[in-house]
Amino acid sequence: MKLVADESVDKPIVDALRAAKFDVTYFAEESPGADDPAILAAANEPKALLLTCDKDFGELVYRQRLASAGVVLLRLAGLAAESKARLVTQTVQAHSHEMVDAFSVVTPGILRIRSR
Repeated sequence: MKLVADESVDKPIVDALRAAKFDVTYFAEESPGADDPAILAAANEPKALLLTCDKDFGELVYRQRLASAGVVLLRLAGLAAESKARLVTQTVQAHSHEMVDAFSVVTPGILRIRSR
């Protein structure tokens, strides 16, 4: 599965996903400073899930009704980097098929998936 991670996603999460054989485009490496609509559009082209810690993507998807192949909002403040990486990797491995064309929120112990 193709994933796009914006700059707000911690590098250890990206590294863990890549180690799990996910194809991850990381905007901190590819195009630092890109604006949110450009990141969302870049994720849509290959039908990739967009991983972010930025709640502004909810605004773009719901209020502005921009197209999305799937957004995964990570709300993991307070967790150690290793714990975040493990949780995100396990969640994406187990639920990526459900996250397509949905807005998902990952928090410790809870996964919410809202189909669009």
